[in-house]
Amino acid sequence: MAAPLGRQLSLLRRQSSFRLLFLATFGSGIGTWMATIALTADIAARTDSPWWVSGLLIVTFLPGVAVGLLAGPLIDRLSRKKLIIASDLVRLAVFALLPFVHQPAGILALATAAGVANSFFRPAVLAGVPNLLAEEDVAHGTSLLQVVEWTSAAVGPILGGAVVSAANANAVYWINAGTFLFSALLLLRIPARLLQAEQALTQGHWRDLRDGVAVFRRSPALRTALFAFGFAMLATGLNNVAEFFLANHSLHRGAFGYGLLWTATGIGLVAGGLVSGSLLEDRDVRAVYPVVFLPWALGLLGAGIAPTIWVAAAAMVLSGFGNGLTFPMTVVLVQRFTPDALRGRAFSLIISAHYSLLGVAMVGAGALTGAVGPRWVYALAAALLGLGSLTAAALSRGVQRHPAVVHESAA
Repeated sequence: MAAPLGRQLSLLRRQSSFRLLFLATFGSGIGTWMATIALTADIAARTDSPWWVSGLLIVTFLPGVAVGLLAGPLIDRLSRKKLIIASDLVRLAVFALLPFVHQPAGILALATAAGVANSFFRPAVLAGVPNLLAEEDVAHGTSLLQVVEWTSAAVGPILGGAVVSAANANAVYWINAGTFLFSALLLLRIPARLLQAEQALTQGHWRDLRDGVAVFRRSPALRTALFAFGFAMLATGLNNVAEFFLANHSLHRGAFGYGLLWTATGIGLVAGGLVSGSLLEDRDVRAVYPVVFLPWALGLLGAGIAPTIWVAAAAMVLSGFGNGLTFPMTVVLVQRFTPDALRGRAFSLIISAHYSLLGVAMVGAGALTGAVGPRWVYALAAALLGLGSLTAAALSRGVQRHPAVVHESAA
């Protein structure tokens, strides 16, 4: 792992614009995860209702589905730099207003606005990375951005809970507003040409949407990412819901066990993310991508049959490692094989489809866990990942070893 980490740290030293994007992502990511805890605690305290908490969780990912289906062409048509800065400023305004909003409906409305801004920010950043970096650095840069997001997800909730306990949710809101200001100021220093070769010409919004869908018919790489990782999203939804019940009911270790499984997964995610870029160096993606689903599947299966919480935790490290390999490689598939003028809408459509599958799986996982128990749900999730591997092997045969699209790096 030392070699991949050294390559990525070298990338941060060499590429000043990527370093700015990295720091902006880390700062706003920490604040966002702190605010996730604060929002949940705030609305639960005000309403004492699981329905309001459920509504809050829904508005965090539902805008991603809507933006992908209806607004993806804007990510290619507008300036990506202006779009990601505007997303930061919208989120800054949301969290600066939240301390003055006391009704749960108002909190949900502002959370929805932040969700919409998130839905533009992420695909615009992912679409811009291949322009920001040289071709040989794209896989390393993508994996490093993902690692910093996972690190934020591990650190942010702990900090958020501590600040809410020591002060209140409003303190977290102000901190988060500050992180988005910090992010926007850093992003202002990145030249627009390093995030976008040129803004796509429009033939009308609905025609642009159809063009975004049509690129999936022409691109085996995009179909591979869409369908193979779709099985992984179904598995993730099942695992996320069943995990507490595995720790609490099957392994009898309660909240401690649940937290241990989360921590173990996080360790694996970071390790896998650091390695993923190196696995694509001078290797055929058709050979590598189907294989990386397997440690994820074996880890979930191992956790599902584990006799103790410690065996389950070790298995979840392996599961997280497989996830940490698979997700960045899925992103790189889209980046390498999609022209810059279509890359934003390709990412937004894939995110929309995958969020939809995640929501369906989470809804169904409750009934499944109650009917057959968490161990069988884990086994089903492992089987879905196996199907993802087989799908990747079948569909990636049409993917060329070297991208057919011209790399539009301005680095």
